[in-house]
Amino acid sequence: MISISLLAMVLLAMIAFVIGRSRAVAAAGGKAASLHSRPGYHGLYCLLWVLLVGLGVFLVLNSVMSSYVGSEMQAAVAAAAPEMRQIERDLVISDAASIVTGGIASKTDELRQELSILYASVSTTRDWVVSVGVLAAAGVAFFLTLRQLNIGFRARNRSERILTIILQASAAIAILTTIGIVLSLMGETLNFFIVQIDGNWASFFFGTTWSPLSGVHTGEMDHNKVGSIPLFAGTLMITIIAMAVAVPIGLFAAVYLSDFASPAVRNWAKPLLEILAGIPTVVYGFFAAITVAPFIRDTGQAIGLDVSAQSALAAGVVMGIMIIPFISSLSDDVINAVPQSLRDGSYGLGATKAETMRKVILPAALPGIVSAVLLGISRAVGETMIVVMAAGQGANLTLNPLEEVTTVTVQIVMLILGDTDASTAAGPAYTLGFVLFFVTLILNIVALRIVRHYREMYD
Repeated sequence: MISISLLAMVLLAMIAFVIGRSRAVAAAGGKAASLHSRPGYHGLYCLLWVLLVGLGVFLVLNSVMSSYVGSEMQAAVAAAAPEMRQIERDLVISDAASIVTGGIASKTDELRQELSILYASVSTTRDWVVSVGVLAAAGVAFFLTLRQLNIGFRARNRSERILTIILQASAAIAILTTIGIVLSLMGETLNFFIVQIDGNWASFFFGTTWSPLSGVHTGEMDHNKVGSIPLFAGTLMITIIAMAVAVPIGLFAAVYLSDFASPAVRNWAKPLLEILAGIPTVVYGFFAAITVAPFIRDTGQAIGLDVSAQSALAAGVVMGIMIIPFISSLSDDVINAVPQSLRDGSYGLGATKAETMRKVILPAALPGIVSAVLLGISRAVGETMIVVMAAGQGANLTLNPLEEVTTVTVQIVMLILGDTDASTAAGPAYTLGFVLFFVTLILNIVALRIVRHYREMYD
């Protein structure tokens, strides 16, 4: 029902655009040139107000009514089972909601069946209130904006002011989201360092044993088993292997497609290469676990090497294949963006096409290529599925790429989705995420300095 009301709101906004445009022309007696703003701006002004008011009311009502649904369900569970813990109450409510929506519930007892009836009732009330409120607010905005239109109405100025505010709000949301992520990570990180491991931060940053949940059954976390060195070493090893595969192949492919390939070859080779970017990571994981990892193991054993069934090399190679289209596509766009005058000047001095590419085009395109490589590194650092299926989950500190390793993101997933109490597992998981955030931030800063240096050189 809510989705239908939102679609109706969008349709009303489009109608407001058409009617507002027509009304402005009618107010000018059919002479659009006499209007202060073009008719399209009058329609845009009506459309923007209908959408903004409707969406604003939707966000407020949906938040309020969702809180109402939650409070009603909590009160019902507390009345039916007052001895039940909060985490168990949340599970019961989730199961009741799953029963109503057709999802999978962990249990379907009498309590959950009764709560599902209540949930359906209060959810229907929420949907009706939100839907009616959104349509009523959008309708009021529709009629009020139409009444404002006249021959001297400054529709263009007001529409552009609204759009400016929307853009500023979007930028602010992006910044505030980043700040919110950092603050949420910081709270759990401080709790981990101060409470869970009693200030032994050196054990986390310099320890070589990672098994944070091995002693939680005693009520305390052993600070000697929270060493993150194996995780970051595994992440670094797999990332280096992946980039060693992706950067040369992706960059050479971009160089060939941009300046050396014929138009016919480029027309089929570039889309075919970019298909790799659309393959789900779980497919890459299956490919790594079923094909690449056994091939590496059998090849290594054939020449007398001891290769694990799951290895960093297998995960890194497949991850590099996955990153190739990111490097090649972005590098190709950057190389094609280099001014033709630089190429012509190099050719005029007698340089060959290869010399021009090596000494003129690539240096000029270096800022964009660095950005492409940085994107590839971020993609490799954040990958989880391929590592789980091809590299394993053991926190093994080793420099041998033929052994099993794990990464930071894999351990975060294991901690969050494990059977341990969330309040206990959240500390090490959030701490890993917080440190990984600052590692990627440092990479971004270094890359931006490189980009700025070469951009100034070749501007």
